[in-house]
Amino acid sequence: MDDSSLKALLEHHPVFWREVDEPRQGRFDGRSFDAGRPADENDVHGRTPDLAARAGAGPDAPRQYAAFADLVNLAPAAAFIRDSDGRYLWANHAYAHVYGTVPADLVGKYIEDFDPPAEAAHFRALDQEILTRGTPVRHTLRYRRRDGSAGHAVGHRFPVRESARTCVAGIYVDVTEHLRATVRRQEAEDDLSALRDHSGLPCALLSPNGRVVTASSAAAELFGLRVPELVGRRAHTLLAADPGLDRLGHGWQGLISRRTRRMETSAVLVDSQGRQRRAQLHLTTVGHSVSRARHVWAVVTHLSLAHGAHPSLTPAQIRILSLLAAGSSNGDIATSLNLSRQTVDYHLSRLRELLDAETRPALVARAYVLGILAPGTWPPRSATAAHPLSTV
Repeated sequence: MDDSSLKALLEHHPVFWREVDEPRQGRFDGRSFDAGRPADENDVHGRTPDLAARAGAGPDAPRQYAAFADLVNLAPAAAFIRDSDGRYLWANHAYAHVYGTVPADLVGKYIEDFDPPAEAAHFRALDQEILTRGTPVRHTLRYRRRDGSAGHAVGHRFPVRESARTCVAGIYVDVTEHLRATVRRQEAEDDLSALRDHSGLPCALLSPNGRVVTASSAAAELFGLRVPELVGRRAHTLLAADPGLDRLGHGWQGLISRRTRRMETSAVLVDSQGRQRRAQLHLTTVGHSVSRARHVWAVVTHLSLAHGAHPSLTPAQIRILSLLAAGSSNGDIATSLNLSRQTVDYHLSRLRELLDAETRPALVARAYVLGILAPGTWPPRSATAAHPLSTV
């Protein structure tokens, strides 16, 4: 391989190299070499920049540019040089490995000796294109891998001068696994997008600081917004003041720090009109980092009906509503909660005022409509209860 050919090869190769203008001694792969060539009469300083390292004298026959040639030979990118007849003049180990052989078995052989006729004809056509154009071409190749599967490689093919002839050199990197991973990821993203957009569930992807990254149309509709208006908002601006917010905040920190992977909780959502809905939130972390979650998916289920804001209730009042919804009489409620009958009567009267309900059935109905009691559970319990069987 002469100087110009090696330089052309290195210009497209993913390795570091440099030109030197002073002789320097060094060792590479067990060989001594000096970087630099004898002074040239055309060099006013008595020095000529040299591309490569020339092997020093020794018991073995010196090889010109041995150090850099060996570097290219051991590089992970597959590289070769062929003449205009399709005969291999040089190949590195990575290229020979594609065919399950070693470089020495490739040199002197032709393309057809290793590739099926159709692929060989395609490779010859590419070589002729390079020789005709005289300029490098970057492209992607499809080829048959050793295990019979289809492979993809991306790289450059370009003209080089070798032994006073114009030949074709190529450098390629196998990207088969990368492309497969890209396809799998795209399929997963498509599936997730379909689930987000067509499931009808209000859901949103949140950043670690609680900002909406993307959201479904159902989520935007829930808050009375358009999707572009919802994206970018801080999630806490969509929540009403509620005793369960502290628990949600602690749970969120656990998700972001990856102490937990998922959680289910309750929160009161506020739409653009100020109306509130009690909802169940399912939160799941996204990303494989051990120390910090990359994103959190939030899915909303079990929505109550939209309503205006109402006064907060005390734990005792919520317990009374739960027992009332279960069919307990005033006396039964007093016994269960260890309260006097007069105290229970007072609480029920106060609840009718707070929730604007005149009768006991209306009081129970309002408790469910306003999201005070959790729908779909029996016995009745608070929508903010920490445990499914809790009445707190």
